[in-house]
Amino acid sequence: MKVLAAMSGGVDSAVAAARAVEAGHEVVGVHLALSRMPGTLRTGARGCCTIEDSMDAQRAANIIGIPYYVWDFSERFTLDVVDDFVAEYSAGRTPNPCMRCNERIKFAALLEKALDLGFDAVATGHYASILTDDDGNRELHRAAAWAKDQSYVLGVLTAEQLAHSMFPLGATPSKAEVRAEAAARGFSVATKPDSHDICFIPDGDTRGWLADRVGAEAGVILERDGSVVGSHDGAAAFTVGQRKGLHLGVPSPDGRPRFVLEVRPSSNTVVVGPKEALDLAEVAGSQFSWAGRAPADPYSEFECHVQIRAHADPVPAVAVVRNGELVIRPNVALNGVAPGQTAVVYLGTRVLGQCTIDRTVSAVPAPTR
Repeated sequence: MKVLAAMSGGVDSAVAAARAVEAGHEVVGVHLALSRMPGTLRTGARGCCTIEDSMDAQRAANIIGIPYYVWDFSERFTLDVVDDFVAEYSAGRTPNPCMRCNERIKFAALLEKALDLGFDAVATGHYASILTDDDGNRELHRAAAWAKDQSYVLGVLTAEQLAHSMFPLGATPSKAEVRAEAAARGFSVATKPDSHDICFIPDGDTRGWLADRVGAEAGVILERDGSVVGSHDGAAAFTVGQRKGLHLGVPSPDGRPRFVLEVRPSSNTVVVGPKEALDLAEVAGSQFSWAGRAPADPYSEFECHVQIRAHADPVPAVAVVRNGELVIRPNVALNGVAPGQTAVVYLGTRVLGQCTIDRTVSAVPAPTR
């Protein structure tokens, strides 16, 4: 096949591109420039898509012996990921920019351009596997190395996108093996740290970054019963499950710490309460999709597992499509989940689908005054 290898400048994508070549495919490497003003150098493992990353990707492509290009996707990235991130926080939600990037950039904008140019597939360094069932349907599955599994952040992929996706690292048993292979191939990125945090906030100061873009207006912090227990300088800076930085003026009756339970942007208020109030009996979202073939009857309850963070443990659950929502009820209460996060549904190792969480139902009723 004619394959476009997305090369971030990291070790995983470099090895994935090399494996695609060894599998007999005609491969072209491409690095996505996602910022018009990228940093020249990374700060340890913080940030990505810098000039240094582009140069690392080119060095790997030269060693592999494939053509290499840099494509400017900065405008699309700003609109579909950065602006979405700001809008979601402004609405009191907690977005996942990595999910949006996969959904709207790597497997939408990039894949669309690749297909227009005559490529058959896009290859990335994600740790996930694509298998084919007995009827020829492609399915997204967890990687062999569960500790590195990235199927969660790929849960937004559709059947059409899976048909043109390739993950050469899916069956690799460990990241150490990938690094050893990179070293053997002479890649300078063999020991390069993995990037983490939000790529467009490389200093990790999400609150300060948001304050510059959303603005900050003073408001009150409420207990679940409506009593005022503190004040804040801007509700958008708070996330569900947050404990630090609340600066409450009224101690809790039992002396235990409080956590953020809800952010209400319309009234610029933050609601706090005990940790157990973060337990959720149900999550639901109207923005849902199936990663490949949908369930035979999604309108009848079916057993599954749900995962609500990239590295969270999957939890047994029951799911159903009802009133335009994918409704998920875990067997064990989920903790600290916020609207805007993504719930990914699994059947065994297979990613069945996902939804962006619009609403939650607490497992602990709120007290009345």
